[in-house]
Amino acid sequence: MSSQTTATAATAEHRILRRAEVEAKTGFKRAHIYSLMKEGKFPKALRLGVRAVGWDSVEIDQWISDRLKERA
Repeated sequence: MSSQTTATAATAEHRILRRAEVEAKTGFKRAHIYSLMKEGKFPKALRLGVRAVGWDSVEIDQWISDRLKERA
């Protein structure tokens, strides 16, 4: 890892994003998010309770960043 990447990772704040926030950030709806997760192409959800899941904000931001790099 470069020093800049390390600094960015160290200063990034980990928050738990609920599905609505993940949908808003990615532009994807629930079914597509779960389909990508099943294929191993999207960060896995964290179980928060019996009927609640969330995603690590840093993992989601990194996933978005990786998609943008692929485009370049």
